[in-house]
Amino acid sequence: MQGKQKKVRGRSPGQLPTLNEHAAGLDVGSTFHVGPERGDQDEDPVRTFRSFSGDLHTMADWLASVGITTVAMELTGVYWIPVFEILEARGFAVLLVNARDVKNVPGRKTDVNDAQWLQQLHQHGLLRGSFRPRDEVVRLRAYLRHRERTVEYAAAHVQHMQKALMQMNVQLHHVVSDVTGVTGLRIIRAIVAGARAPAELAQHRDVRCASSEETIREALTGNSTAPNTSLRSSRGWNCGSSIRPRSRSATARSKWSCSR
Repeated sequence: MQGKQKKVRGRSPGQLPTLNEHAAGLDVGSTFHVGPERGDQDEDPVRTFRSFSGDLHTMADWLASVGITTVAMELTGVYWIPVFEILEARGFAVLLVNARDVKNVPGRKTDVNDAQWLQQLHQHGLLRGSFRPRDEVVRLRAYLRHRERTVEYAAAHVQHMQKALMQMNVQLHHVVSDVTGVTGLRIIRAIVAGARAPAELAQHRDVRCASSEETIREALTGNSTAPNTSLRSSRGWNCGSSIRPRSRSATARSKWSCSR
């Protein structure tokens, strides 16, 4: 009497089911993109395109001509953004994939293999897309990040001006609460313009300043012959003064985006 045969646990033999039949994979790089699709749809299933806008539109036309409806692409730096925007505007369902979630066969690292591997994984529904917010949120996030960077740059340039003043032994920060306030900016503008006399600089005191004009004059009596201090102070002032309007512009744009 024959014993019962044990059932072997494991994956049943055969091919994986195809969930996205009209899928393509896109390997995004700084100079070209490779878009493969099924070989039965085109005689040349793997093509290389440059990163110019005209070539990206040509790639979108080719993908549409062979019946592609969904495209998977890796999030590579910022190179994926123009491709994503063009393909999404043309009606393709674009799946953004984290590069850490996609592992290729070791020893066969080429752009064509990466694109083919993406296409196969996407065709069988094995890729997980990354979250991308709506266009309004993306625009607002860009404004807020730009404002954050400009504020950081302005703070760094204020420190450069303070360092230059300290090297000149101009103790402006001891007599004003904020060197970027009304009195501080007036005095710094005068220094950048070439004024060095403490009595002349102290006349730029605002009436709301707590320190007297005599105290400011004593604090501004420094060493104007220190090397490179005039150059450093003017450089910090020029950079800081140009960044502040951009920060206000980014703030206004973010408020306008939120009010829409």
